[in-house]
Amino acid sequence: MFVVAVLAGALGYGIMNLLMTATPLAMDFCSHPFSAAAFVIEWHVVGMYAPGFFTGSLIKRFGTLRVIGAGVAMMVACVVVAVSGVAIWQFLAALVLLGVGWNFMYTGGTTLLTEAYAPSEKAKTQGLNDAIIFAVMAASSFSSGALVTAASWGAMNIGALPLLAVVAGAAAWLGLSRQRRSAVARSS
Repeated sequence: MFVVAVLAGALGYGIMNLLMTATPLAMDFCSHPFSAAAFVIEWHVVGMYAPGFFTGSLIKRFGTLRVIGAGVAMMVACVVVAVSGVAIWQFLAALVLLGVGWNFMYTGGTTLLTEAYAPSEKAKTQGLNDAIIFAVMAASSFSSGALVTAASWGAMNIGALPLLAVVAGAAAWLGLSRQRRSAVARSS
């Protein structure tokens, strides 16, 4: 459970940070004005934080793993939109999807983390989780400019897909494990 929680939080945050930080450079490379990049980032931030008003309710209703899965799906949709072209509306749509996807993955991962430790392990577990997340964020921040320059905007986005597959696979594995344990408990 801890590994799945950390993967959702760290990779969700890392992918979001990588693509968000590279967006103004990518838009500049496409000759879009600075004002357009600022507009895209503004709406990305709205996508990141506006869902916070209802993400907790979604977790209560549908479960943590489903919300994480929805976050992964939104980030995949971000990649699809981002590689479909470089018009301003495509950057805008991709970054809003990226923001909402981050919110669901990070909030879901953080919620799942609370189930992964005994009360006496709380501080150490949260500290390790935060250290991993911020290490991934630092790496994504430092590498974003070099990656978008050396590779391309499209290649960066496609590079996020294997990481998203890892989170989706881990969440699916945990969900199946929980179902099996529940079935065994009911049959006992």
